[in-house]
Amino acid sequence: MTFDQVADFAGRHPLLSIAFVGLTLAIVVNEVMRLFRGFQGLSPQQVTDLMNRENALVIDVSAINDFEKAHVPGSKHVAMSQFDPESKLLAPAKELPVVVVCRAGTASPDVAKRLVKAGFKRVGVLEGGIAAWRAANFPVAKGRA
Repeated sequence: MTFDQVADFAGRHPLLSIAFVGLTLAIVVNEVMRLFRGFQGLSPQQVTDLMNRENALVIDVSAINDFEKAHVPGSKHVAMSQFDPESKLLAPAKELPVVVVCRAGTASPDVAKRLVKAGFKRVGVLEGGIAAWRAANFPVAKGRA
């Protein structure tokens, strides 16, 4: 495809061209921001590997009712209202991998940013939350941890 063909297409389809450029820019900006956010998104398999190989601390910031219905086995519940990176549960884990989990994966990035800001070196977020964990057919624990 030559530049003349691209220019001709753009001239005949301005809305499609604008939408294409806009979406391309949005994807590039999103990916660049992911590189610099200080934590990484993890799949259920990656979380399991971290737990088994590196004794990762998994903290679940879901509502207590959701946590009691289903959570990653071995995870610790921390209420969002009481979340403090300097708590006695979290502070000793600054050098360990820490994985943040919530019900759908929407609250976890905010908590992960706070952990990175507090000096935690290896922070991850279970992408998709406990819903992704269950969709991958990984076991869940019920009740209080």
